[in-house]
Amino acid sequence: MKTSYVSNLAIQTAMRLTIAQNQSDLLKATQEQTTGRHYDVGLTLGASTSQSLNIQREIDRLKSLKSTNSVVTQRLSGSQGALETMAKSAEKLRDTLVTYKGNDAASQLKIQKTEIMGALQTFTAAANTSFNGEFLFSGINTDAKPLADYSTTPPSAAKTAFDNALSTFMGAQLPPLTGMDQFSVTQMQDFIKNTVEPMFTGTGWDASWSNASNQNMTSRISASEVIESSTNANTAGFRNFALASVISAELMDKNVTPEVRAAIGVAALDYAEKGLAGLNAERSQLGISESRVKKANTSIDAQLTIFTNQFNALEGIDVEETATRINTLKVQLETSYTLTSRLQQMSLLNFL
Repeated sequence: MKTSYVSNLAIQTAMRLTIAQNQSDLLKATQEQTTGRHYDVGLTLGASTSQSLNIQREIDRLKSLKSTNSVVTQRLSGSQGALETMAKSAEKLRDTLVTYKGNDAASQLKIQKTEIMGALQTFTAAANTSFNGEFLFSGINTDAKPLADYSTTPPSAAKTAFDNALSTFMGAQLPPLTGMDQFSVTQMQDFIKNTVEPMFTGTGWDASWSNASNQNMTSRISASEVIESSTNANTAGFRNFALASVISAELMDKNVTPEVRAAIGVAALDYAEKGLAGLNAERSQLGISESRVKKANTSIDAQLTIFTNQFNALEGIDVEETATRINTLKVQLETSYTLTSRLQQMSLLNFL
């Protein structure tokens, strides 16, 4: 009978290889349990890997759109808040003109002017609202302050332009007007309609009042939708409010006849109403944009759910199976450690 021996070193080496393999498998299984995905997606999916990558790319695109929509929503919300403040300023201007209609007392006219200038200052501050370092009502010129202050020291460009226009108009009459009390109703109506109004509706607005662009900000809210996500200070609502404020503040407290003052009040009230209507129209337009963003987000959420489910079906793991495999590997490792320890304790010296 022939006998042979097996070296305990060979057994220990085999056990070390087994332990190393189990440790590697345990690491992979643990990572799969943590991430919920296969450790090596390419190895597991094979030819289906490209499909998984396409789905992941689509998920990333949808998440990017939703993140952008969040910024758009905040911008629209900020714009709506500022427009509401401006609309209230327009209402205050209108109510002031109605309240003081027919008053010719100097004290009453002074109070009226103070309230009108207060409304204009509030309006200007709201028009210059910024969000994330960008002015909301500058159109695409987001780094430019959209509306200039009218009451400044030294006098603003708009104030200087109005004073020059008034002086020029008075000097051009036949005979020239040397005082405000010489204005007739017809002359005042002519001055407001044909001299002052074009300063606000034409290029004078850009020269003296506005640094805003006529082109509004646009934002892509879905794969197929692009909306205007802002408005600008060059719209009719802004212009008419400023026009109403200036003619009422600059002319009604002057030494004009009651009939001329009444004509100024009628014109100012008409412009104030147009300004309020224009501001409300802008609020409605931005409200439509807000609604479209909300609907786009709802659609994006639905698409994300579909793609996420598809992605999980491809790359997701069986959680229960993975947990069982981890427990099995732990038991095998503990057994291997025990056997290795006992093998290392085996020595001929213990039997001599």
